[in-house]
Parts: sequence; structure tokens; C-alpha cells
Amino acid sequence: MHIVIMGCGRVGAALAQTLEKQGHTVAVIDRDPTAFRRLGSGFGGRRVTGVGFDQDTLREAGIEDAGAFAAVSSGDNSNIIAARVAREMFGIDHVAARIYDPRRAEVYQRLGIPTVATVRWTADQMLRRLLPSGAEPLWRDPSGGVQLAEVYAAPSWIGQKVSRLQEETGVRVAFLTRLGEAILPTSQTVLQEGDLVHVMMRTDELEKVEAAFAEGPEEVEQ
Repeated sequence: MHIVIMGCGRVGAALAQTLEKQGHTVAVIDRDPTAFRRLGSGFGGRRVTGVGFDQDTLREAGIEDAGAFAAVSSGDNSNIIAARVAREMFGIDHVAARIYDPRRAEVYQRLGIPTVATVRWTADQMLRRLLPSGAEPLWRDPSGGVQLAEVYAAPSWIGQKVSRLQEETGVRVAFLTRLGEAILPTSQTVLQEGDLVHVMMRTDELEKVEAAFAEGPEEVEQ
């Protein structure tokens, strides 16, 4: 997958290096060409000098061939504008924006842009938003038979109750992360856009669970 990153500070450089090591092609955008020094001499991706929400700059970075976009510059407004351009102008599905003011998170989430507040940021959190395919194990029991994982749910699950998700996928929802806060759902809790779903499941049922989450809820006959 080709991934475009706006911002080559500590966060952007770390993401770029990690993603490249995982086999992805990466382009990094920054206004300051000296910022690319953080990438190191071994980085093989593109270095694009410019404004990350400028369409020509994004095209130079390969946005038209990209599968994901991360906006991790030092400015909240710039990050959100760039994320919206990537999603709305270029149709990028997997978009994430870093913010400094967590009070704005709800507004951004309503715009359909997953956000990571700086005070809660970790490389793993951002990576899961950019590469949401599959289940990322967060914990395993000593025998390896059961694991806690964050699983990507298809958009068609939005608006469905947690009870239905559990029934059709065979997992137990341990908790949800919503707007940066962990919540313990009840059977009546409804999944909202931007929710991160953390589930307990049997390790040997991983493929089955991933497929059920990706396919969405079964159609109900009228």
C-alpha cells in the first residue's frame, strides 16, 4: 500500500520509518525541507516540500495511488483540512489526523475523520487507524488460546447494537474507544462512527471473526 504522511516531525518520521519497514511505500510532506533529516539516510520514500492540503502537492506525493493518509503536522486546522481534502477530493478511505485540542475531537469525528489527541498518542494507535485490516492482538492468555484484539468493523456495522455484533461474530466486546475515551458497553449500546472495537475471542477463530467484521451484519428478511 502507498501511504502519504503530512508532517515530518517526530511523529511523522516515526510513522514513515515504521510503515516502510512493514513493506509499504511512503511519501512525506513538509513545508520545511530540513525536517526530512529526521527520516535518516536509509529512508527510501518520497520527500515532498509543500503544504499538505494543497492538491498539487498531494498529487506529487502520490495521493491518487494512496490507500491511506495521515495528517500529523503541528497545526490542528492544517491537519483537519488536509485530512478532509484527502478523503473528500481524492476518496481516501483510511484517513487519520493528529490534534492538540481534544475538545475538538467530537467535531472532527462527526466529519468522519478519526483523530488521535496528542496527549493520548502512540504509534500503535495511529497505525491502527491507517491500516485497519485484520485484528491487532493486544493481549493473549499464556496458552495462546484467547486474545484481546482491536478489530476493524465495516461501516455497515455503524448503528447496530453491540449485542448483534457479538451474536453474529461470536466475540465478546470488552470495551469501545469513543472520542478518545474507553467505555464499557451494554448489550443496548449502539456502535457509532469512529468507535474502536476491542474484543475477546478465540485465537483459532481469527479468520472467521475478521470475515464477519468485514462483511457487516447479515440481512434481515422482512
